Amino acid sequence: MAYRLFEGKEHASIYQQYRFTPPSGLKDIIIQYLDKKKGPPHELAVDLGCGTGQHTRLLAPHFKEIVGIDVSECQLEEARSVPGYTNITYRTGTAEELPFEDGTVDLLTASSAAHWFDRSRFLLEANRVLKPRGCIALLGFIDTNISLNYKDCGDKLNRIYQEVKELLQPYTSNPVAASESKLQDLYDAIPFPDKERIESYQNKSMISVSRLVGFISSWSMYHSYKRKDPQGAEDLLANIQKRFLDEMGASSPDTEIEREWEYFCVLASKPL
Repeated sequence: MAYRLFEGKEHASIYQQYRFTPPSGLKDIIIQYLDKKKGPPHELAVDLGCGTGQHTRLLAPHFKEIVGIDVSECQLEEARSVPGYTNITYRTGTAEELPFEDGTVDLLTASSAAHWFDRSRFLLEANRVLKPRGCIALLGFIDTNISLNYKDCGDKLNRIYQEVKELLQPYTSNPVAASESKLQDLYDAIPFPDKERIESYQNKSMISVSRLVGFISSWSMYHSYKRKDPQGAEDLLANIQKRFLDEMGASSPDTEIEREWEYFCVLASKPL
C-alpha cells in the first residue's frame, strides 16, 4: 500500500472499537456473485487492508480459509484478539505483493481500503493470484450522503456532521477523495471484461452519540489533525458530542440515533 496512516496502537484500538461492520446484505450479494461466476467450493478468500477484521469475520462462514492482510501489526493484533474464528489467519503484508501462488485465490476483497492501494500493482497481483473466474469485490461507504435522524432534529444533526467534515477537509488525503468517487478510476482500470458496480446500497442502523463521535475519531483526517494539534482535536470531539446532545435535548451520550449510510461495491471476475 502506498499510504501508511493506520499503524499505531491507539489508532488500531479505535478502529476495533468504532469502525462499522459492512452490511450482511452486501456481503450476501458478493457471495452470490462469486457463486454465479466461479461456483463452489469457495476455498480461499483474501481480505486486503483488513484492519481489525470486521469484514474478514463477516466472510468467515462462507470459505474454508480466509487470510486477512494489513500493513499494520497493531491492527492485526486487535483482529487476532477476537476469538472464535478458526479458519481466519492474519498476516502482515500489502495488496501489491501477495504471498500466494498463481491461480489459488477464489475471492480478493477489501472494505474501505482499496482507495489506499497502488492501483496498477494491485491489479497485476489480482490477475496473478486469482483462480480462473475468481472474483474481486471492493466495497466502501459514502460519507457525503449520511442521514442522521432523531425526533425532529435530523437536519441539524446532519449539518453538524458535515461541518466537522468541512473543518477536517484540509487534512484529507487524496485517496479518500477516490473513495468518495466510489473507486471509479480503479473500476475503469480493472482489465477483466466481466465487471459491474453496485452504486448504492442503503443501510439503516441505530448508533449511540458516543459511538458516532468515536467513529469520527477513527478518520485518517482526524488523526492528521490530531498530530498537528492534539488538544484541539480532543476539544473538537467533546464539542461535537455536546452539540449533538444539545440539539437532541438529551443528556446521555448513550442515546441512540438512526443512521442511514450508503455503501457501494465494485465486482469483477477473472476470465478463463
